[in-house]
Amino acid sequence: MKKLAHPAAQIGLAAIGGIVFGLVVGEWAANLKFIGDLFIRLIQMSIVPLVMASVIVATGSMAGAGTGKIAFRTFKWMIGFSVVAAVLAWVLSSIIRPGAGMVFTQQLDPSLEESASEALGWQDTLLNFVSTNVFDAMSTATMVPIIVFSLLFGIALRSHITKTGNTQVLSFMDQIQQIVLTMIRLVMVIAPVGVFCLLAALAGDVGFSVVSTALSYLGTTLLGVLILFALFVVVVTMRTRLNPWKLPSKLTEQTAVAVTTTSSAVTFPTVLRNTVEKVGVSQKVANFTLSIGLTMGSYGAVLNYMIVVMFLAQAGNIDLSLGQIVLGMGLAVLLNMGTITVPGGFPVVAMFLATSLDLPFEAVGLLIAVDWFAGIFRTFLNVNGDTFVAMLVANADDEIDREVYNGTKVVVAEDLDLDEYADAMATADRAD
Repeated sequence: MKKLAHPAAQIGLAAIGGIVFGLVVGEWAANLKFIGDLFIRLIQMSIVPLVMASVIVATGSMAGAGTGKIAFRTFKWMIGFSVVAAVLAWVLSSIIRPGAGMVFTQQLDPSLEESASEALGWQDTLLNFVSTNVFDAMSTATMVPIIVFSLLFGIALRSHITKTGNTQVLSFMDQIQQIVLTMIRLVMVIAPVGVFCLLAALAGDVGFSVVSTALSYLGTTLLGVLILFALFVVVVTMRTRLNPWKLPSKLTEQTAVAVTTTSSAVTFPTVLRNTVEKVGVSQKVANFTLSIGLTMGSYGAVLNYMIVVMFLAQAGNIDLSLGQIVLGMGLAVLLNMGTITVPGGFPVVAMFLATSLDLPFEAVGLLIAVDWFAGIFRTFLNVNGDTFVAMLVANADDEIDREVYNGTKVVVAEDLDLDEYADAMATADRAD
């Protein structure tokens, strides 16, 4: 039997059906909530082993390659724009308040509001980043101490591998990561059912505001993407002194591929070719910067992740402390940098952020339902942002051929070996 539709389409149809069903039957739809909660719990139970294995593998696999001026400039611009994206998301979410329309009639877990209202000093906040018992942190899904432990374990593992050449532990952790990823794929088979039940219960509780809230969330994300894109153009124009009006024709092809596939990995060969042949960035800089950008250049993802944090807090009527806001930004940037590689797509990322910051999960189903649209916005910025960063890095070493940019000279990019970028492309798809 032919598969009905793409998973994103299935989830979208289920979301629409759930909203309509909830609006029609009203409060009775709350009887379906336990099925949606079961779907959420199936994702939750995978988060701790997944994050531990992912951080350990990412850190333990790091080698000394990629040093030098090009690497420094690449990381500088990527981290800088990622931080800007996180701050912009916080500002826009604070002004627009996309999650404020979700006023639940059910009482939220009092411990959530209590933990959010307790403003710890910065010393205590930093102290709580390190657990005296990692197994206790694992049992309560206290994510930051788990991440700290995993980072240290990965660094020690890298040192052990360098000294002994023994990669058995790294291979074991990589296998755990792959097995948990398979678990999540199995869980996502029932995602349409889970989303239908979650949104039916949500629509039955809060009414038509569930639709306006979804539009507000998407509108906030789109506005942030457009502002950050404009900032990229301004910075590139000021630094390179190139004509910005020539950029649209150079970015049109990769933008079309990005928004139709919502995949940075699929768009990568087009981006690399255009960056060399249309923008004039040297092959050397393009190869390095764009390949790093696949895993670290997800500026749209950083923006979206921080909006998710604010959305869930607002949906639960929780006022985040300054420490929690900074932590949310830090987690969004770390997710972008690949330090925390979370396979499984947006549902796992949303649950990870909610768990890490003690945020309520009631509105996660709504975010999952509209993530295909948010994915278009994320990928658009991820893909074009990588080209902009490559231009900034190349400009510093006079590695931009201005004749190529101005259309008076033709160059041909080298053939691309996609197998060489397989891991980075897989990571990029998870960020989209």
